[in-house]
Amino acid sequence: MAEELVLRRADGKIGIVTLNRPEKLNALSMDMRLELERVLKEADADPDTSVVILKGAGRAFCVGFDIGGGHGPSPWRHDPLKYHERLSVSMRTLMTPWSMRKPVIASVQGHALGGGCELSLFCDVTIAADDAMFGEPEAMFSQVGPAFIMPLVIGHKRARELIYLGEKVDAATALTLGIVNRVVPAASLDEETMKFARRMTLIAPEALAAAKLAISRGAEAQGFRVALNAGLDVCAPLYAATTEVGKEFDERRARDGFKSALDWRKSQFE
Repeated sequence: MAEELVLRRADGKIGIVTLNRPEKLNALSMDMRLELERVLKEADADPDTSVVILKGAGRAFCVGFDIGGGHGPSPWRHDPLKYHERLSVSMRTLMTPWSMRKPVIASVQGHALGGGCELSLFCDVTIAADDAMFGEPEAMFSQVGPAFIMPLVIGHKRARELIYLGEKVDAATALTLGIVNRVVPAASLDEETMKFARRMTLIAPEALAAAKLAISRGAEAQGFRVALNAGLDVCAPLYAATTEVGKEFDERRARDGFKSALDWRKSQFE
């Protein structure tokens, strides 16, 4: 029997959802994205749960979308409309923590990159281990993230710098930027996250749900979803396009393997 891509368990009033693909650093295949959406909604509907923790198994929270496999022809590869449809599904799944009634706490260790970084930003609260790294490196590979939430969280100037250059920041820097709420020692990440979640469960679930809805509605009244959809509309044609860097990366990946192609691109920035 295949191992479950996303796990869920309960600890009192706390629902714990775990990305369970540690051998791939929890890279999000489309199947995993859809399963994450399903499991989070399941936790949201559980009447015994008032707070949800989202974490990643192994040494990373999530390194983003799985771009290491599936080298064969894809029906969306050079079709902007089909790519728009595919990216729309991806953005919807990443936004699940935002769309839920219950608060979601991201518990982040290791890397939270690309879609993994966006996923953590869509959570209500992010607690990071001191070894965590955040960033959206897609620009290095002629792409950009489908959910442009970072400018809405940390401001346009700093977001432009991180997104344009594909740079990563450590947990301490992420704290100063507002990407995370708290930084704790890696060895005590689970303990500190549970402590925070238990504190939240002392608040009436009705009050938590109302507060979350009020904050979310306020952000959406200011154009939150409009901004995200505008970013998606711009990104889809880029994903479907053939760029010089993207073409060479794909050729190297097909010839020498994904790691070799990744090392080639990284070496240009050293």
